[in-house]
Amino acid sequence: MFELLQTDTQTAARLGRLTTPHGVVETPVFMPVGTQATVKALDPRELEEMGTQIILGNTYHLYIRPGLEILQAAGGLHRFMNWHKPILTDSGGYQVFSLAQIRKIHPHGVEFRSHVDGARLFLGPREAMAIQRVLGSDIAMVFDECPPYDAPPREQRLAVERTLRWARECREQPRAEGQQVFGIVQGGTNAELRQYCARELVAMDFDGYAIGGVSVGEPEPEMFRAVDMTVPHLPVEKPRYAMGLGTPAQIVELVARGVDMFDCVLPTRVARNGTAFTRRGAFPLKGGAYKADFRPIEEGCDCFACRHFTRAYLRHLLNVNEILGLRMVSVHNTHLYLKLMADIRAAIRAGCFEEFRREFVAGYVPSRRVLSARAAAGLER
Repeated sequence: MFELLQTDTQTAARLGRLTTPHGVVETPVFMPVGTQATVKALDPRELEEMGTQIILGNTYHLYIRPGLEILQAAGGLHRFMNWHKPILTDSGGYQVFSLAQIRKIHPHGVEFRSHVDGARLFLGPREAMAIQRVLGSDIAMVFDECPPYDAPPREQRLAVERTLRWARECREQPRAEGQQVFGIVQGGTNAELRQYCARELVAMDFDGYAIGGVSVGEPEPEMFRAVDMTVPHLPVEKPRYAMGLGTPAQIVELVARGVDMFDCVLPTRVARNGTAFTRRGAFPLKGGAYKADFRPIEEGCDCFACRHFTRAYLRHLLNVNEILGLRMVSVHNTHLYLKLMADIRAAIRAGCFEEFRREFVAGYVPSRRVLSARAAAGLER
């Protein structure tokens, strides 16, 4: 299911090929987030044209709306949303974290108050796997507990024990035909807990492994530290997935640490607020400085938005609340992430990834606006 094709000689970066029932995914890969059966503001044709290989859906949100009855009648998530390439579904475990005010943790799962209407519902490992079986995703994630990064040590340990107990239960559940299941390593910034959680999950022999408990409000150095604590304890022959990450520069750094798969809401989230990514950082396109700027969002970019529209025009659309504006910035931002991954794969293949990494990171200026959006991702993820 996963074939390791090449490892960089100067870093831990890897080229791989992940085979699923709906197609082959070349790694490292970025997965646009389609939480509620759509990548916000983009349609499947646009996603395919910009080279999207796989997208992400969310078990919790799809369970609430449109509900399992509709998804089952539609023939699964692929048919429902007319997306014929691979899909990975998050288990809903992240909502244990993001919905902390309206949930209660029990030994066999989590009792929720729906964020939509307050209705009481229960989600645990059995329920999460049953929902993902109906969805028919190519990759299903185990149900886990993601505590805040600064949770006390006792809380972190309890979360790891629950995560492992729930992972064993998920492992025993029936799955859709050809569906792979990934385990999720928790443990916050505690090296001992990370190692313990990874070791126990590897012993369960999942199809791949995710690094959880990152992008939950922690400072960037702590995020890198959590990944550094985890990757050495994951099997070389299985795919590695950093959940909910990150900015372009963070992704480049994490590829160098041996991570293969990424998802993040940032490209479309910040686009809806008028922020555009470039390979040198992000900028607020609504600003007055771009009122008469007739350049594309980024010189040299071949996305549809940059080929057809100027900064001045897109700024105008954003400031008068025209939908085309946020759609085109979403197109550009998502295209940039996907093109970055293609360039990363090419650099690894050519044996020059470390040079690519140094140049990219040195030229990228982080944006406080973007980092704030990452920390506030919440329900959308």
